[in-house]
Amino acid sequence: MLFVLALNTSGCGGFFARRMAQAPNTYPAWLAPAAPVELAFGKEFLPHFQIRYVAVGPPPARLCYRVVEPADYRLNLSSTNWLEHGQRHFRFGLDATLPGKPNAWTPAPRGTVLLLHGYGIAQFGMAPWALRLAQEGWRCVLVDLRGHGKSTGRRIYFGIREASDLSQLLDALARDGELALPVAALGESYGAALALRWKTVEPRVSRVVAIAPYAELSEAALNICHEYAPCLPQAFVKAGLKHLPAVLAVEPGQLDTTHVLAMSPIDALFAVGTEDKITPPADVRRLYRQAAPGSELIEVPEATHEAVAYFFNQLVPPVLAWLGGKGAESKLEPDAASEEEKTGKQTEPRGGTLLAATSNATFKAAFPDCGCARSKWEAPQHAGVQKESASTGYPGSCASAAAGPADSCGQSRAPYGRAKPPAKPYELFRR
Repeated sequence: MLFVLALNTSGCGGFFARRMAQAPNTYPAWLAPAAPVELAFGKEFLPHFQIRYVAVGPPPARLCYRVVEPADYRLNLSSTNWLEHGQRHFRFGLDATLPGKPNAWTPAPRGTVLLLHGYGIAQFGMAPWALRLAQEGWRCVLVDLRGHGKSTGRRIYFGIREASDLSQLLDALARDGELALPVAALGESYGAALALRWKTVEPRVSRVVAIAPYAELSEAALNICHEYAPCLPQAFVKAGLKHLPAVLAVEPGQLDTTHVLAMSPIDALFAVGTEDKITPPADVRRLYRQAAPGSELIEVPEATHEAVAYFFNQLVPPVLAWLGGKGAESKLEPDAASEEEKTGKQTEPRGGTLLAATSNATFKAAFPDCGCARSKWEAPQHAGVQKESASTGYPGSCASAAAGPADSCGQSRAPYGRAKPPAKPYELFRR
């Protein structure tokens, strides 16, 4: 069938464009490739937080979300990583005390943070960040984006419609008396690109953390196909990408984050892993250079696209500083220069700050009270031997036209893997 479609460029392009726009939670599980990352947490975790819905649109959809209130959840994240057939794998365990013990911020949160997951995943993917930020006083909102998890919607729009969805979610929180100002957004991959776009149209959003956002959708999609579907002819994917704007009724280029920032530069905290093959450091640097003055960039050594969002030792301190209205450079003193700094080719764009995430000791000294001082995490070694338990987080995801659905309670059938049977005493999920 695909061969017949390939004989007609228009038909092939339209077919693949519609598949790219199809809601990820409608794909069958068997399409999901093997997962290089795993997440394990107690089965009672997400159900502990009340599930809610809000109607959004147009086009009409219903978003599923949960609110995580500030409290001391005694969060502990354990990690192992290893090499298998030349590919790095991660397994992360999340342990927390539920219900959390009230802390100083419980009666009056510092603000509200919306946590935006990657393509084909669901709100559980940002659960570690929800607990970590809630411990610091932020009211966190976990949401299944349109066409993901338990949210509805026949199509996704790569941020074009989703930005309005999030604003309507803010309206619902305000009506319920749960919108504590200031408002911030933290997203990874697909969610990071959405967070940047959302801030350009939503004045209530004051801070954005964008972890591994894509610069141009087409480049990210082709990189994913190269990494996870090498047998799929790139000509099919390129044809689909060419027709995608017409399918979504938008102008060519509007789906790219570079276009968004070119039209409306905003300040943001960017982060990227040096081993990211989906949204490479060079792509994220392009966005950083387009951003408004005061923007910052963290490059995390040896972190992959799938894992960078959960290198907590490297990211938590600058994220907390950024959300608190202080630049990450006010706390972080890097002791390792980026490759661009070594070659002298990097120029300071629009007054921003380029940082290199460094050793755990640096963060222990600079942030003794951030919770990272308890960490035993070390960056993955090139040798690929399995490491002892460490404190970090669970890897994220990115776009894939062949993604499987992801249940918001953790039954992940996301683009990076299929759900596995429960592993006692945890529920185990793969991506």
